[in-house]
Amino acid sequence: MTIENTSISDRPGSRTSCCVPRPPRGWSAPVLPANTWVKRRVDHILPRSGLPAVAYFAAVIGLLGLAQALPAPAFLAVDAVAFLAGGTWCALNFWRCRQAHCLLAGFGWLVLALFTAAEAVAGHSMIGGDEQLVFLAVLAVSLVFEAIWYLARHTNAVTPAQSQPASGNLAEQIPHPDSVRRHRRRHRPARPWKAEADAHP
Repeated sequence: MTIENTSISDRPGSRTSCCVPRPPRGWSAPVLPANTWVKRRVDHILPRSGLPAVAYFAAVIGLLGLAQALPAPAFLAVDAVAFLAGGTWCALNFWRCRQAHCLLAGFGWLVLALFTAAEAVAGHSMIGGDEQLVFLAVLAVSLVFEAIWYLARHTNAVTPAQSQPASGNLAEQIPHPDSVRRHRRRHRPARPWKAEADAHP
């Protein structure tokens, strides 16, 4: 993952690296900071754009096409591998950038992969060979979910809502140092020796 520094140095145009990702391009959600070794490895391995991403999903589509030409239970085993590949990609992508459709697609495809693998072990399909239709249905539902999320939140990243102060600006609720000093002088208790001097002139 290529990362850039958002700070400005003394010389114009200078740039260093830090743990801040590039701004998102297209419809992709921004990648979260890679603050652990595991996250950095996932960012390095997971194909998100360009030819690596195209090749990855072309391989998934190729497995789905190969499964169509195989008898049971072989086509179920190949389908399970394809569903596992798609689900793993979406699950990792959601972990790293919280993209909305990956929340449903990752979970749905991984569950479908386990179900299809169980069918392959059993030797027959339990839903009439419609596993790939379920795969596409999960994809369609996840994309509709992302569209609704974007219209409601103006972002395609699933992030928790940030809490706001109860009332007013936080800076307005902090007293000014001068007012604190004046309040202390006004409410400062009288010294005992001064009170005795006033009582006995």
